[in-house]
Amino acid sequence: MQHVVVSAYDPRRKEMFLAEAETIEAILGENCIAVHHIGSTAVEGLAAKPVIDIMPVVKDLSATDACRAAFEKIGYEWMGEFGIAGRRYLRKGGDERTHQIHIFAQTDTYNITRHLAVRDYLRAHPDEAAAYAALKIRLAAEYPYDIEGYCDGKEAFVRALERRALAEYGK
Repeated sequence: MQHVVVSAYDPRRKEMFLAEAETIEAILGENCIAVHHIGSTAVEGLAAKPVIDIMPVVKDLSATDACRAAFEKIGYEWMGEFGIAGRRYLRKGGDERTHQIHIFAQTDTYNITRHLAVRDYLRAHPDEAAAYAALKIRLAAEYPYDIEGYCDGKEAFVRALERRALAEYGK
């Protein structure tokens, strides 16, 4: 059972991202265009679950399927699309997850843009980041062993946040 924990910002998460990004780039090879740090751990000062969210952008999404064994060898669980068409989702660390990978093809501009827009919006709006952190801390206390309850509690806030971020991002 996954324990929902939201902790203070940890600057080591940036180095954790950089180390993992290097490994991901090596696995994906020439198919890899970019690897972005997304999610709450990518926003300096933002409280977050201690899970590094990583978004590789690739030329050909179907070619990533051939990399499954290499990802599994370094501890990732291959989840396929996992609820988002055109994505490859991988997670590492079991119930106490440490990393999540969201791979998108370069042609999936909607999903790439929305992730980058939210990250950049939170970086540019500390008041919004503080409100989001407060919500996450409250929900983690309310749903310490109910990740679905935690996620459901964030949904309306995140959707509204995404709309504001995309409007500011120009999409």
